[in-house]
Amino acid sequence: MGSSPERGHAARIAQALETSMPARSVVAASWQRSLTRYGLDPLESRPPRTLTGQELREAREGLEPLLHSAQAPLDRLFQAVGDAGCCVLFSDRNGVPLDRRGAATDDSTFYRWGLWTGAVWSEEAEGTNGIGTCLAEGRALTIHRDQHFHARNTGLSCTVAPVYDHTGQLAACLDVSSCRADLTEGYVGLIATAVADAARQIEALNFRKAFPQARIVLVDGASAGGAGLLALDHDDLVIGATRAARLAFGITDARIAALLPAQEVLKDDAEHDLIDAERSAVRRALARAKGNVSEAAAALHISRATLHRKMKRLGLQRGR
Repeated sequence: MGSSPERGHAARIAQALETSMPARSVVAASWQRSLTRYGLDPLESRPPRTLTGQELREAREGLEPLLHSAQAPLDRLFQAVGDAGCCVLFSDRNGVPLDRRGAATDDSTFYRWGLWTGAVWSEEAEGTNGIGTCLAEGRALTIHRDQHFHARNTGLSCTVAPVYDHTGQLAACLDVSSCRADLTEGYVGLIATAVADAARQIEALNFRKAFPQARIVLVDGASAGGAGLLALDHDDLVIGATRAARLAFGITDARIAALLPAQEVLKDDAEHDLIDAERSAVRRALARAKGNVSEAAAALHISRATLHRKMKRLGLQRGR
């Protein structure tokens, strides 16, 4: 039987779910899922389940190269928040931290809380929590102390942002967790900004690595949820787009597969910037080849006929 504070936490959840709160509150909606969909008990005292070593290795293999792209942003994020007694967790879409950063002096504390690689923090397993609820909702959020579903987790404050892969699919999340009771609302807000920035850095690095031979274009008009990046081939067809670009311009896998010209997506100044960049690239190639169109085409990895068409469209004379 739980102690009085634990029973009080369970009673608050039950009372909230008797009202219309689940329709208005992300936290209450998650509490409702935890109780009714997953059949969890807020007084459950068992710590999170932990994957076996083999399961953890397989999970890590499944998230490459996104994990590789995350390394430098994880380091920078921990440098920003580590001195405040926070740890950084990078979790897969199943809510399992596959990498983490933490101060050695705090490791034993975070290990006891289950904030460790291999622990399962999905909402289905742990109820309302930063990692699991971020993945369930597909949005950045903070689950602060008694907003957690399980009473045993109410000492935690977890600020999380989703991470999308190069195809725009939800693939992971980035979390900063603290068990300090004096964590202020203002500092949580600063953490949220840092976490969101780091998540977008990971996405951009991963996107560029996924299209190493493409020209990457930053486009205006994307939402605040991330960088609007397009990957273009040598014929200026869109071969990849980040989630932010997909949402902003209605780009789908079907449109990409049907050969989507960049000009259908880019408008006004963005289109002019693209043309200027293309003109500069062609002129540089021609200059290095001393005006030899065949050599310039080879350097650009396109055919001689394609280069001639580009030169005509861009208003470039042969040898210029």
